[in-house]
Amino acid sequence: MNILGLIISVDAQVPTEKTLLWQVSGKGIAQPSFLFGTIHLVCPDDLIMPAIVSEKFSTTMELFLELDLDDPDMMVQMMKGMQMKDTTIDQLLGDRYEEVSGLFQKITGMPLSMMKSTKPFMLMSLIYPSLLGCAPASWETEFQKLANEKNMQIKGLEKLEEQMAVFEKIPYKIQSDMLANALLEADSTKLQFTQMMALYKEKDISKLNIDLDDNLTDYEGVLLNERNHNWIPIIGEQAKKMPTFFAFGAAHLGGEKGIINLLRKSGLSVKPIYYK
Repeated sequence: MNILGLIISVDAQVPTEKTLLWQVSGKGIAQPSFLFGTIHLVCPDDLIMPAIVSEKFSTTMELFLELDLDDPDMMVQMMKGMQMKDTTIDQLLGDRYEEVSGLFQKITGMPLSMMKSTKPFMLMSLIYPSLLGCAPASWETEFQKLANEKNMQIKGLEKLEEQMAVFEKIPYKIQSDMLANALLEADSTKLQFTQMMALYKEKDISKLNIDLDDNLTDYEGVLLNERNHNWIPIIGEQAKKMPTFFAFGAAHLGGEKGIINLLRKSGLSVKPIYYK
């Protein structure tokens, strides 16, 4: 029995503080690193970089995002991972296909018939701008710009093929139902976006951690927990090498199986940094 592991587990605390910025320190870490919870798509007016986040970013030497956005092979890998195996969207949707197809083209300006083999989750990304009511901006892109200005190296917590493989673990039928519901119940979908953004603005990582679509609750392990577990040694080892800024989806931060609690269980100190 690992007695040390039990002691660390007892001392670890599930975070309840409302902040998206956290400092990582501890044994073997000369200078602190930082975690920041992002939201992947946001209207530009809602993307305001807090001064304290820029300040802490400036003290670090490398940027880790979920994916290495500077990877020149990313687009090729994405094209390979976008396609479904042995089925098409019209087969998955059945009688609902014509209505969903018409709404998809109305919203995106693109015919769904040209993308019948594309994974529904990928098709979802094409309707987000309409659901948001704006041309989306991205926290990841903002951090990429800051890193490039500092000539910082950008790395990924996981490879694109690993992230794309997640979508193979969620049945295509569930993905297609989510796409159909998002289009057929647009007002409800927009409300969900509004509620999620409200939680993000409140920096409520506890609620963001459990705010999954009802269709995805059975796949929390695949979407969040397994990936969190895989990221812990990467974050811990990197933080010991040099001060690093880690930016990833805010839903990964909170909860018993979230990044903060898992890092604490590994023996590191993770403290909240508050800001308005």
